Order: sequence, then structure tokens, then C-alpha cells
Amino acid sequence: MGQAPWLTLLGWGEGGTQGLTAASHAALESAEVVFGARRHLRLLPPLNAEVIEWPVPFADGIPELLNQRGRRVVMLVSNDPFWFGAGSTLAQHLSADEWLALPAPSTFSLAASRLGWPLERCTCLGLHAKPLTRIRPYLHAGRRLLVLVRDGEAVAELASLVSRFGFGDSQLTVLEALGGDNERVRHCRVDTNLPHDIAHPVAVGLEVAGNGLALPLTPGLLDHFFDHDGQITKQTIRAMTLSALAPMPGERLWDIGTGSGSVAIEWLLAHPDNQAVGFEQNAERAARARSNAENLGVDWLEVKEGRAPEVLNDTPLPEAVFIGGGLSQTLIDDLWQRLPEGVRIVANAVTLESEALLAHWQHKVGGELMRLELANAAPIGTRRGWKASYPIVQWRGVR
Repeated sequence: MGQAPWLTLLGWGEGGTQGLTAASHAALESAEVVFGARRHLRLLPPLNAEVIEWPVPFADGIPELLNQRGRRVVMLVSNDPFWFGAGSTLAQHLSADEWLALPAPSTFSLAASRLGWPLERCTCLGLHAKPLTRIRPYLHAGRRLLVLVRDGEAVAELASLVSRFGFGDSQLTVLEALGGDNERVRHCRVDTNLPHDIAHPVAVGLEVAGNGLALPLTPGLLDHFFDHDGQITKQTIRAMTLSALAPMPGERLWDIGTGSGSVAIEWLLAHPDNQAVGFEQNAERAARARSNAENLGVDWLEVKEGRAPEVLNDTPLPEAVFIGGGLSQTLIDDLWQRLPEGVRIVANAVTLESEALLAHWQHKVGGELMRLELANAAPIGTRRGWKASYPIVQWRGVR
């Protein structure tokens, strides 16, 4: 038999030892070393173990924890260690046989229990260390959100954001110190004055209501969702482009000539685990793309300034590439040398020169070449006719 794990990740709530299982009690009582944040240690009963306060920032405590190998160590972790908890971070530094997790009910479980909400139908977000704008994609009337936030100031900021996005009718529940002696649950609308004495740890329950600008679940957001100077892949073409790029969970996109960032942003909206890098030589447009990403709740869009292909260096390789600007023979040749087999590539051309380049490239390496022509109804005197947009030639290929 192998050696027993030296580290126990022990789920710890505001009730201290009151809600611990027998296994958690036993682990705590037999520990030689106990780590925990200050707010966890204040609930700790007298122990024979050495007690060490975990530092801020969190990463600073990891070396000291690893130095304790060979001793019986307990680390107090908020509630469920692997649901927006510290367990996920710590497990990266340990082999599977070194640790054991004993979770307690998560804050999400406790919040749903207090509100009577079916947890499987709630959206659960951990925004205590993330930008609060990440709530944006989940604001749909009738949805219920459970959100972990940093403190009372963050609750007020979140309420302000929800109102600004047009959902001021939403009902907000502030849930403080769930499971402890100081537990408190209070209800209000997001557009009213919030309590001034909101205490950490705090979660928010949000019943979304109102006629705000909700983000649709299919690709092709209306153009007005993006701040732009005209350099944007328009809605209908963007929807077809995203369909061709075919995002799947956890994949990375290179968006070359990102402009307003619209294609990269919609790639990120497709799944929260997706990654995207936009490349843009115009500094003002690069800044605008970053701002659009933050406003639409996908602030992790990375935008690199410079001219392709030079700016592509030292960037993790993608699963898909979109060329929306800066198309040239040099760029395509470089991508064909740089990218591994299997990478999906989509390029849009609007000029005769770039159209000819895509036609030549499709003849050389294959893929699908199509011409997209759109026209909108527009007045012609007292009647109406079709006003055509510039046709787009799109090449879809696989390296």
C-alpha cells in the first residue's frame, strides 16, 4: 500500500467546527500543522498543532506549505475546495497521492438553500477576484445568478453594473456569512440604495428582470454592441465567419487585423474556457478592442499591437485563425509555415487584389471559397429597392 496523503484540504465554513463531518474532525485533531486564512483561524478551537496564517497574495503561501511535506498538514479552505476554491490551485503543485479533500457545502449550495432556488438551474459565478463585468453575458431576464463577490463595495458596484445594462428591475439578495452565527440575508432591488454595512464573506443572489441589452446566445451580435470606427466585420458576415471558425471549448483563436475585436469577442462568448489573441497595428483600434471585450464580459481577450506576421512571434499557437485585415501573400506563406496541421483558417477579402490572392491560395492548397453578397431594402424615391454592400470573398481551409 502507498503512503497516506500528508495534506488534507479541509472545507471550512463560517460555522467553524459546528458543521464538520467526523472525518474532518479527525483530520483536524490529528494534524501537526494547520494553515488557514485569518478569517478561518479565528473560528479554530484550541489545537495541539502548529497554526500558520496563510499570507496575501495567495501564491506566497505555497512554498511554505510544500516545505511541510512529511508532516500531517491540514489546510482550511473555504467550503468546497474545488468550486472556485483554493484546491484547484494547490493541486497543480502536488501529485495525486499527496492530498485528500474533505469538502463542506459550497457557498452556492448554502445560498440556494436559503433562497429555495434549484441549484442546477442557477448560473454560479466566482467574481471575488475577477472583473465584475464578467456578469454581462449571463444577464437574461428570468435567469437566476449566484455570484461570489469580494466585499460590500463590490456588491454596490455589481448592482450599478446590472442597472447600467438595463436590468434595474432585478431583485438582489445579499447573503452574508452563510452558515455562521453572523449569517444575514437581505433583499432589495438593484436600483435602490443598498445596505451600507455589508460584511465579508458575501454572496449575491440575482433574479434578472428588465428590458436591458441581453447578449444573444448565437453568433452575430448587432453591430451597436461594439464601439468601432467602421473597421468591423458586420453582423451577418460575422455570424457566417464564426460558423466557419467553429469554436469549441478550450480553443484559442488568432484574430489578425482585429479592428474592434468583434470576431475575437464572439469567439470568447462561445465558451468561458476559450482564449483569443487579437493582432492590430493601430494603437487606437487595439485599445478599442480591449474596451469592447471588457464591456461585453470577456476581459481576458489579449490584444497585441504590431504588424503581422512579425507580431505573431512568441504567441501560443491557436486552433483557429481569422484574417480580417492585413491579408497578404507574405502573411499566408508565414502562417502555412508556422501553424501545425489541423488549424482551421478563415480569411475574408473585400478588394480585388485580396480576392485574387485567396483564389490563388484555394487553388494551391484547397479549402472552400465562397462569395457572400448582401443587400438591404432601402428607399428609392417613393419606392424601395435593394442596396447592395461590397461583396465578401471568404476562404475556409485547414492547414
